[in-house]
Amino acid sequence: MNRNPHLNELGEFLKARRGELSPTEVGLRGGQRRRVSGLRREEVALLAAISTEYYTRIEQGRLQASAPLLDEIAQALRLNDDQRTYLFDLAAKQTARPSASGDRQQVDTQLQRMLDDLTASPAFVIGRRTDILGWNRLAAALWTDFGRYPEEERVFLRLLITEPWMRTLYADWEEVTRLAIAQLRMESARYPGEPRLAALVEELSARDAQFRQWWTAHDVAMRGKGVKKLRHPVVGELTLDWNTLTCGTDPDQHIIVWNAEPGSPSDVGLRLLASWAADQKPTTSDTAT
Repeated sequence: MNRNPHLNELGEFLKARRGELSPTEVGLRGGQRRRVSGLRREEVALLAAISTEYYTRIEQGRLQASAPLLDEIAQALRLNDDQRTYLFDLAAKQTARPSASGDRQQVDTQLQRMLDDLTASPAFVIGRRTDILGWNRLAAALWTDFGRYPEEERVFLRLLITEPWMRTLYADWEEVTRLAIAQLRMESARYPGEPRLAALVEELSARDAQFRQWWTAHDVAMRGKGVKKLRHPVVGELTLDWNTLTCGTDPDQHIIVWNAEPGSPSDVGLRLLASWAADQKPTTSDTAT
């Protein structure tokens, strides 16, 4: 019998989360020596005040849990806000969304014009699967001319894994990559089993053992804001803030805007990069072209 992909992923997520907790962390005795780390199913069931059989069926993707029960399980597993959101997105009592694989996302003319007007801030638009959909001139100078990549390879997470220059550019490459994976996992709750996402995961799992390990950890994170350190070949070290805006016409498109603290060395470096970029051949997204 084909099971709901939402529930299958929910079960794997719960399994990963209980594997991160020890009995003492949740107020239980450790008991006998364990073959594997983490809580046992019966311990999660005890904390959530349900039978072990009932919890097992939920974790195996064979049962749709109610919202109050999910809340009890979330408390038992000490889930944070992002993890709780992911859990409830997966368990929503609705038919799984249809595959979005046939929907080619594009940046519209107005949004591209806005990107182009951001002459002092690198900015790009990221879509499902972390596809790079649009960018401005300064983003091309900071990362690369994304237009040189075939559309199917113009995927931010794929570039992080496969391109050596990405590993050099990010001083904290592992942190950046693990966050990108967690964000993709978070967004994948909308389209579990989506063929293009599955193909990307399959490709990167085959190419990189670290990706395979991090993906199966089932970590999740919302795409929000933060600070990153970069080592640019033209202007040197940059410490940049980044923030996320959601496109009003397509909530699956996110605008990532980067800037530096005014007057800081990174601000000077970013302005130098903008001057350098102004002398380069313009780069455009598919929409602008």
